[in-house]
Amino acid sequence: MRTFLFLLLAVTIASAQSDLVAKADKLLVVTTPDWISVHGTLNRYVRSHGKWKQLGKPVPIVVGKNGMGWDPALAKGDGPVKQEGDGRSPAGIYPIHQTFGFAPSLGGSPEYFSLTPATECVDDVNSSQYAHIVNNEKVGKDWNSSEHMRSIDLYRWGAVVPYNMTNTKAGAGSCIFLHIAPTSGNGTAGCTAMPEANIEEIVHWIGKGAVLVQMPEAEYARRKKALGTP
Repeated sequence: MRTFLFLLLAVTIASAQSDLVAKADKLLVVTTPDWISVHGTLNRYVRSHGKWKQLGKPVPIVVGKNGMGWDPALAKGDGPVKQEGDGRSPAGIYPIHQTFGFAPSLGGSPEYFSLTPATECVDDVNSSQYAHIVNNEKVGKDWNSSEHMRSIDLYRWGAVVPYNMTNTKAGAGSCIFLHIAPTSGNGTAGCTAMPEANIEEIVHWIGKGAVLVQMPEAEYARRKKALGTP
C-alpha cells in the first residue's frame, strides 16, 4: 500500500509539473553538467505559435557552492536531496512571479516588491515564518536567523523561487532566489546567480510570470519530452 501511494504521489506531482509548463508562455531553463557542478547556463524561451523559441543567448550562471539537490517535495531520481544549509540549489520546476530589488517600483508591476530595511527572509527552522519573506514591522518576531535582504547588495535585482514556501517542511531549505552573481565567481548558499545585466533584464521580462526548470543536464534530458520543454 505504501509503495502504491508513493507511486500515485509521484504521478500526481509529475502531472502537476507538466501542467505548469503547459500553461506557461515564458520559460527559464537552468542546467549544470552534473550534481556537483557550480557553473552552468540559463536559457530563456517564449512560446510562439505553440512552440518554444529561444530568446537571446545562453547566460552563464552559478548555483549553490555544492551544486544541486532534488526538491524533496518532487518525484526524484538519483541524486542528493536539498536540505537547509547544504549549499545546494534545488532541482525542480517552479512558477516565477514575484520579483524584487532596490528600485522603489518597476513600471507599475504588481508582482514586484521593493526591498526595505524591514524585509527579511527567515531561515530559522524553528520559526513559524520559516522559508518566508516577511515585513518585520508587521509580524511578531519568533526567529533568531534571517536574511536582511535590503542589506545584501547582490539583491539589487532578483526573483523569488517559491521553493518550500507552500506546505513548508522544516529543514528542507529556505530563501531561494535568482539574483546577481558574486564577482568572485563562487557558488551561492543555494540560489541561482548571474551577471547583473542579465538578472535585471529577466526581472523586467517576467511580467505576469514564467516557469523555471532547473536540474543537471542528464536529468533534464530525461524529462524534457514529457514536460514539453525544448
